[in-house]
Amino acid sequence: MNLHEKRDAARAQARRQAEELVAKMTTEEKCSQLRYDALPIDRLGIPAYNWWNEGLHGVARAGVATIFPQAIAMAATFDGELVRAEGECVAEEGRAKYYASVAEDDHDIYKGLTFWSPNVNIFRDPRWGRGHETLGEDPYLTSRLGLEFVLGLQGEEGNLKAAACAKHFAVHSGPEALRHEFNAEAGAKDMEETYLPAFETLVKEGDVESVMGAYNRTNGEVCCGSKTLLADILRDKWGFEGHVVSDCWAIADFHTRHMVTATPEESISLALGNGCDLNCGNTYLHLMSALEQGLINEDQITEAAVRLYTTRFLLGIEQDGTVEDRPGFVPYTVVESDEHLALARRAAEESIVLLQNRNGVLPLDPSKIDTIGVIGPNADSRAALIGNYHGTSSEYVTVLQGIRESVNGGARILFSEGCDLFKDKTESLSEEVGDRISEALTVAKYSDVVVLVLGLDETLEGEEGDTGNSYASGDKNDLLLPESQRRLYEALAKVDKPVIVVNMTGSAMDLSFLAEHFDAVIQAWYPGAQGGRAVADILFGKISPSGKLPVTFYDSAYPLPDFTDYGMKGRTYKYIEGEAQYPFGYGLTYGDVSVVNATVKDCTKETADRAHVACVAEDGLELKVKLTVEVSNDGLRDTEEVLQAYVEYPGSKDAPLHPVLGGFKRINVPAGKTATVELEVCGPAFTVVTDDGRRIRSDGGYVLHVGCSAPDTRSVALTGHDPVSVRVEF
Repeated sequence: MNLHEKRDAARAQARRQAEELVAKMTTEEKCSQLRYDALPIDRLGIPAYNWWNEGLHGVARAGVATIFPQAIAMAATFDGELVRAEGECVAEEGRAKYYASVAEDDHDIYKGLTFWSPNVNIFRDPRWGRGHETLGEDPYLTSRLGLEFVLGLQGEEGNLKAAACAKHFAVHSGPEALRHEFNAEAGAKDMEETYLPAFETLVKEGDVESVMGAYNRTNGEVCCGSKTLLADILRDKWGFEGHVVSDCWAIADFHTRHMVTATPEESISLALGNGCDLNCGNTYLHLMSALEQGLINEDQITEAAVRLYTTRFLLGIEQDGTVEDRPGFVPYTVVESDEHLALARRAAEESIVLLQNRNGVLPLDPSKIDTIGVIGPNADSRAALIGNYHGTSSEYVTVLQGIRESVNGGARILFSEGCDLFKDKTESLSEEVGDRISEALTVAKYSDVVVLVLGLDETLEGEEGDTGNSYASGDKNDLLLPESQRRLYEALAKVDKPVIVVNMTGSAMDLSFLAEHFDAVIQAWYPGAQGGRAVADILFGKISPSGKLPVTFYDSAYPLPDFTDYGMKGRTYKYIEGEAQYPFGYGLTYGDVSVVNATVKDCTKETADRAHVACVAEDGLELKVKLTVEVSNDGLRDTEEVLQAYVEYPGSKDAPLHPVLGGFKRINVPAGKTATVELEVCGPAFTVVTDDGRRIRSDGGYVLHVGCSAPDTRSVALTGHDPVSVRVEF
């Protein structure tokens, strides 16, 4: 049996159990189960259960757990196997912590097995503060990595190790300040081509157990009460059988912010009536009142309760007996195990992107360096390691600590904070703006090489209201680093010493000044609790960098469309007008890898199972190509690389402006060797979307561009390598 057959069989049994149990409940008891903090029903032996848990990059907000790099960094790995392993770790540690809590009769928030992850919204605009929670700007990359996370988290048997949640459905990516009343308008083409594919993939191929609605409206309908999204698309078109949860207090926004309803009862009618089963918030406290007013009926309450208990039975939450005897029991000792910590460190290593390495300044040879200057507000910052929606680590290794460990006394380390993360000065009584710049300059003058660690953290980019940041409700006003940091790096640019910049942000920044004035530039993201060691391993050449950008880096002069414009024109690598500063899919290594040949091994046309395969053309055929690719490393260092295939649609009026990612594979290529690998391109890569939202096969044939980056002119200039192009006809 495949995954879908196993899950269907298990779901049928779990639903029967749920129907039997819910039938024993009174109306009031059923209503009490449709809130995120579900009440106990003692007479039926049902314990309290809090549905709200987070696992974006490790079990979050529930005490000690393994902290992986932030989601955007995981996307930079282009490594589906690694992302699946991360999901497995979250499930294992989450289940261990759940059982430990239950044993102590603790049923509080963040202690359940229903994780509201992953976030598969599209990072369409670099100013969006929550973008680092996502898997990047490309629907295909987001779909494949999101699918792997779900498969890892939920497992591939009938019952669930943990329940994943695809959020936020749909068309949600800022502005944060407006999200409670904003109407995101997206045309039929953009909906089908950009905003819906990842959700469709997670539902059809991953059997994701839960979907969370977004705060905003989409094309006039509130997402958590949208007939179009929840009923027509999610359940009727895609066949979703799990449960839908609202974003937190989003249903209250119907009558307090969106003003599409007048009362909580009317909001309940809209949400429950269109299939929102679970309320994160307090609006469903008025369920009985809505029932009495005739705005909902008991069958709707019953169905929602049955869906929720189906999930609980699939998870084994309703099992009797001692905790240790329950199926799926996991001991607490797995939490932050050596294996999990090693996996998180590997993830950090794979996620780091080398953007520039002028004159081969990297890797550094510590035996030839007497003094290393480490400067910058993020150099010794724990906050810069973790991003938002994080857990608690028992050990944090900052960049400064990682460098110190790595040199192990072999070189002197001088440190200066250099500036505050965003304030004018570090000491409130100081008379000077930039009161640590003179110290930073002194450190630089006494050093043989400088590592300058800049960036942001979750207090400057994140969710609206989450950390009270000083910027735009979590969003960025522009693509520049804070003025305090600009003063610092402009001063250091005048010092004649080699400088390596480590940028720790969860989003694209304008790095043009840094690239012009300094030798090397590294994008380290928010690399997790082990991040400092990974950065040091890159700096000193213990490993070769191999991450690739999952988002486009723009110059500040690039005319980004208005933040509230959800049309894709001018956005992302597919529709950018002009050259990127650093393109999607780009990243250097310490090797010199290029594709020297690519041939078509197999070309097939198959009837697709539309119930389980996402984004197939309307003729019901799925096109697949298997390529045999020769990859050569002409450098002096062994390295991992990411092989990428982009699809061009000659003559198609419906195609994006630039070739589209259609396949990728992480590979290892020894120095001076040529490797032969197979790469598959299939599914949505061989479709285009018409203006009226129909997904069709291109009538002009296809050209596959195969390389270690995208086939745009900027990538070619930065890497020095052209991709190999192959014409494909079916």
